[in-house]
Amino acid sequence: MPTGPGGLDSNGIWQYGEDDTEALASDLLNLGMASISTEVGLLDAAVAAIVTGQILQVVHAEKLDTFTTTSSSFVDITDLDAKITPSGISSKVIVISRISFSNTSANTALAKILRDATDLTIGTPVSSRPGAAAAGTADANTSGFVYNDATVFHYDSPASTSELTYKAQIRRGTGGTAVVNRSGADNDNDNNPRTFSSITLMEVAG
Repeated sequence: MPTGPGGLDSNGIWQYGEDDTEALASDLLNLGMASISTEVGLLDAAVAAIVTGQILQVVHAEKLDTFTTTSSSFVDITDLDAKITPSGISSKVIVISRISFSNTSANTALAKILRDATDLTIGTPVSSRPGAAAAGTADANTSGFVYNDATVFHYDSPASTSELTYKAQIRRGTGGTAVVNRSGADNDNDNNPRTFSSITLMEVAG
């Protein structure tokens, strides 16, 4: 607390006193402290103006190349992830992901979304039946010309103001190779186009 001539005004702001030799200095100090008080008031008003449900930020990532795995356990799809740092502990994160995937044989491919290491979108596993956000089976009768385009939505409550990573993972079923952004056959003709996958994050004020 400053000392010397002066005292707190009705707003609790110290007002410097002055004598004839201190007039200019005390006027400048009082002007500066009033400016700080004004800035704090404007910040409080801005925070109060945030409305629940308002979109605060959007993060987007796209994957245009292909990815393959023969793993029977979920693995990260390279580059199909996005990072976001929520502004407040009560913020929600809407996750929208499009995953284009298939299998090279008449088997299933499974996909899911995670926040860091936490599963967000999977059904409840039962016995030997795994949980997933989406799954697709390549039919041998179609010569591998199969695309499974899954759009996954999730409304997340991370309760965090730390940086978070949302990502997509994929695995094969009982055989074959799980593939992303291509058909199972991947023949060099018009029947086997290359597709894309993406992930979008939207922070919503809580």
